[in-house]
Formats: sequence, structure tokens, C-alpha cells
Amino acid sequence: MDWTKQWEAFFSNPFWNASNTFSSHSSGINMYRRDHELLVVVAIPGLENVHDAEVYIHYNTLEIKANVQLHFEGFELIEEGITQGPFERVIQLPFPVGEKVEAVYENGLLFIQLHRLIPDHIKRKVEIK
Repeated sequence: MDWTKQWEAFFSNPFWNASNTFSSHSSGINMYRRDHELLVVVAIPGLENVHDAEVYIHYNTLEIKANVQLHFEGFELIEEGITQGPFERVIQLPFPVGEKVEAVYENGLLFIQLHRLIPDHIKRKVEIK
């Protein structure tokens, strides 16, 4: 058996699949869908200033960058459960999004509300009120 098959056999073990599930679940990102809207919620505890985070959208991609630095004067870090330092995540969205985007940071959570892009070449029915 060559090394590529051994590599594949090793990582196809259920232990690694459970680990992958854990790492994607522990990313601190939830995505919710409603009709033509998306709500992305990102856990970024310890962000001191909203300007330490950046959000970019491009068609059907969401990019989030942040830098978390927790400092407690006179204390030495002995165990780290809250990720510190630069954070970057690129997320593929289920559909293209338009320019209407709202982002709010509250209580350690970044809420990003996105709206589906409706291309110009698609015929749209307009509701008459």
C-alpha cells in the first residue's frame, strides 16, 4: 500500500471525523436563513473596539477579520480558553448577497444581516398595495 492510501485510511478513521465536526462547531459562527435574508452570528468575545473587526462581502462570500487582545495587568496567562490574536474566516454563503448589509457588535457577538441579491435579468413581480 503506498503512502497516499495509508494517509487516506488514517484520516478516514471515525476519530478524525468527530474531530472535524468539533472544530467546525467550535468556530463560533452560526448562520440562519429566512426567505431572502441571512443572519450570521459570530462569537468574538473580548473585542475592545468595533474598529478591531472588519467585515467584507463579495457576491456569495463573507469575510470576517478581527483581532482580540485580552490584557490583565499584573496577571500571567496560565490557561487559554478564549482565543486571542488575529481571527480570520471566509464563509461561502448559500446565495449571492446585495449591498444591503447591517453589522452590529453586542455582548461579544457580531450580528451580520445580509439580503439576497436579485439579478437585473430576472423578472420580478411587484406587489401592489
